[in-house]
Amino acid sequence: MKRVVRELQVDEGVKRREAACNVRLLCKEDAKARVTLSMVGAIPPLVGMLDLEDFECQSDALYALLNLGIGNDVNKAAIVKAGAVHKMLKIIESPNAANPSVSEAIVANFLGLSALDLNKPIIGSSGAVPFLVNSLKDLDRKNGSQAKQDALRALYNLSISPSNISFILETDLITFLMGLLGDMEVSERVLSILSNVVSTPEGRKAISAIPDAFPILVDVLNWTDSPGCQEKASYILMVMAHKAYGDRQAMIEAGIVSSLLELTLLGSALAQKRASRILECLRVDKGKQVSENYGGNMGSAVSAPIYGTPSSSSNPNVVSKECLEETEDMMSEEKKAVKQLVQQSLQNNMRRIVKRANLPQDFVPSEHFKSLTSSSTSKSLPF
Repeated sequence: MKRVVRELQVDEGVKRREAACNVRLLCKEDAKARVTLSMVGAIPPLVGMLDLEDFECQSDALYALLNLGIGNDVNKAAIVKAGAVHKMLKIIESPNAANPSVSEAIVANFLGLSALDLNKPIIGSSGAVPFLVNSLKDLDRKNGSQAKQDALRALYNLSISPSNISFILETDLITFLMGLLGDMEVSERVLSILSNVVSTPEGRKAISAIPDAFPILVDVLNWTDSPGCQEKASYILMVMAHKAYGDRQAMIEAGIVSSLLELTLLGSALAQKRASRILECLRVDKGKQVSENYGGNMGSAVSAPIYGTPSSSSNPNVVSKECLEETEDMMSEEKKAVKQLVQQSLQNNMRRIVKRANLPQDFVPSEHFKSLTSSSTSKSLPF
């Protein structure tokens, strides 16, 4: 192996290429070879080969570095420390970037290197995000399946680091990702990236600003054949519902309630919990609105009673018994009407859910379903 490393340092291009190919083959399935080659100094000369103008030399060096980093965090850190990231970005700006083998090798290297948490902020701040976004778009048009997955996974790795969210938002990645939802080959990975983006206020704002974002995400809740997508979409909506009143209203307008009710019955355990949490957020909003409406009615009755009594004349803040009884009757009738509307809505939703689930028509809501309409004050996000 020392001989291979010496050949990596010679001036003759052919020998250097052969040595790089040997490193690639030795490291492909041998973890010990990766450790040994790194210890005898293979990484610096391979990184140095990225400065050569010959795209074949660059390609061979890139794939050798890729295999050196497989399952070896020490090597991943050493490759980045040797300056590989900036040299790769320099290649991107050169004519050699047009060569598919070179560009795909760079994407694959960013995927491997970004798996290490220490490397995530370095790669994100280097300018790699726009390259990966553009690569994802180009590969989407060319239908390059593996390279497309590599670019998407690399962006997912980078999105795990909160410091990289701002770099992601500087591109049009979020809009592009929303457009990919529905492609079952990539939808779950797309939702994983959005789940990381939604962790920041700027990320939530970017998602909610996309036209039809909520109808698209609500539609994912109905993907009964993809529980993973349902869980991730419910997480995104749960975080956004917890953080912003305006987003909750947009969700309601997108028809989220019926989808959530169905999810609480037919979804996975995790999706059920998240759906219940969103329903709780929406219920609290509704309760506040009703409380404010009733509070307003009571306030006007107290401040300006129509009929007075001796006691009310001496104390204008005291409401007559007749006025209180009248107000209570009005509140009682309003509550009855609201309760009736809620029951009708629940019955309609249940009939639709039973039909979708192919359940017996005499299906009776479980105690779990009934509990969703009971009061609760928890607003935490443990999931």
